[in-house]
Parts: sequence; structure tokens; C-alpha cells
Amino acid sequence: MKAFAINPETKDIEEIEIEMKANTVYSFFNSILIDELPTLNQHIIYCDANALSEQKDAFFLGEQLIIGKALIIGQIGMEESDANIPEEALLDLIDHEVNSFYKETLALLSQSDINLYRTFEVMQNDETIPLNIEWVLYTFNMADDRTKEYFLKELKKALETENDILEHLIKMAKLAINAAQ
Repeated sequence: MKAFAINPETKDIEEIEIEMKANTVYSFFNSILIDELPTLNQHIIYCDANALSEQKDAFFLGEQLIIGKALIIGQIGMEESDANIPEEALLDLIDHEVNSFYKETLALLSQSDINLYRTFEVMQNDETIPLNIEWVLYTFNMADDRTKEYFLKELKKALETENDILEHLIKMAKLAINAAQ
């Protein structure tokens, strides 16, 4: 099966042939903790859930923040298939420029057991909104410098006082949603 492997350390994209078995993805990352992201149309992006705690390099695939290596395979319905995105189009979607807000935030979050992609729910006007930590970072990254400084200061404080980091980030998500109204 045709797949793409992205290495943010070397900034390489490699077209590879893999045989999908029960342990193929786990073997690729040498890890049993894998995140599965459906961001890319008709494809699945696999990445190592340990990459944050191991402080691996980050990059963007479109607007999706990915940490560490990524493996991209095709998906038709629920079935895995050859990756069918042209390599040039994939190259156009990748951005290795990660700004200082993201770098500092990821360095801080690496001290916790947070998963950027696990969803949580926030209530807003009697509506349940599913979000994840990656969305919180994306939203605060778009804010002005003073708001970014506030976010980083409060995150540092939460880590120093050993507060529940997920609860702290859910609180930040609520602030972001309220500010958007």
C-alpha cells in the first residue's frame, strides 16, 4: 500500500510501500500510543501520541498541528487504501515554520500528560461543543500578544501548582469561546 512518511526533523516526505497489518502503524512509530487524525480528505494521518512528551519537532499539515513523524495513508469509507494525494500537493500543505507561541506552549505542555487531539466538551448557550487542546492552541495563537502572554503565564502557573492541566485548558477553551461571541 502506498503511504507517505513525513519527518519534521529532516523536513523530508518519503513515499513508502507498507503492508497494513494489525501492528504496522505501531511498528512505524515504535509506540503503542498512536493518534489518528482525519484532517486530510480521504486520508488518515497517524502520529505518535508520545511525541509531545518527547519534545519532537512540530509542523503544520494545512492548519493541523502535528508533532513528530507522521504517516499518511488513504481511506475510502472505513477501508484503508493507497494514499492518493499527489506528493506536490502534500508538500504545498506542509509548513515547518512553527512560531514562538506554539514552541513555548508545546515545551510547557510536554511536562504534562496532555493529548492534543483527545476531545472534551464545553457547554455554550445550552449547546455542547466538542473541542480539543490543539483547537485551544490554534485559537490563542490568533489572539493579540497580550492575550498570548496571559495564556502562557497561566499555563506556567498551572504547571507549577500542579493543577489539572486538562481542566485548566478547558477553562481557557471556555474563555476563547466567550471571547468569540
